Amino acid sequence: MTRRPRSPSADARHHARSWIVWTCVAVAVVVAYFLLPLDHLGPERPVLSWVLFGVLLGVVAALLLGQIHHVLVDRPDSNPGVVLTLLIVLSVHIFSATYYALAKEPGEFTGLHTRVDALYFTVVTLATVGYGDITPSGQSARIVTLLQIAYSFVFLTAAATALSTRARAMVVRRTERDRTG
Repeated sequence: MTRRPRSPSADARHHARSWIVWTCVAVAVVVAYFLLPLDHLGPERPVLSWVLFGVLLGVVAALLLGQIHHVLVDRPDSNPGVVLTLLIVLSVHIFSATYYALAKEPGEFTGLHTRVDALYFTVVTLATVGYGDITPSGQSARIVTLLQIAYSFVFLTAAATALSTRARAMVVRRTERDRTG
């Protein structure tokens, strides 16, 4: 069965719908971060907390790699700009939730008390700014911070590179199409 090519207007509508759906999913991730009962994780349930962190981070890493692969093989039916952005948002919130849960253990963090603090610390660490107002004091907090730095360096840098590669390829295609059309 062969697929008929869509018209440019149908492609634009599909692309717009895709952005709307993924934006709603990203908003749902942020809302879930602030509403989920994260207080039940951390020192109350350490095994569950670590397993959940590992599984979620592993799933997101696998999905990131899949999207990066789509870019590298130039799969035309994929929309990596939207999906990669959502996966990066999800990664940030997984680390934020982990920091928030870890902060419930005395001595793990200095200055981290709320979910906003955890999100702020995650973004500051991701941006490599490091203001010093929140610091990982305990060994578990330092391990997760090191994991975030390594994760960001490997997966998020690869995702950003894939996005820029895809954008460059799209610009080249449009330029060539405009010259011949």
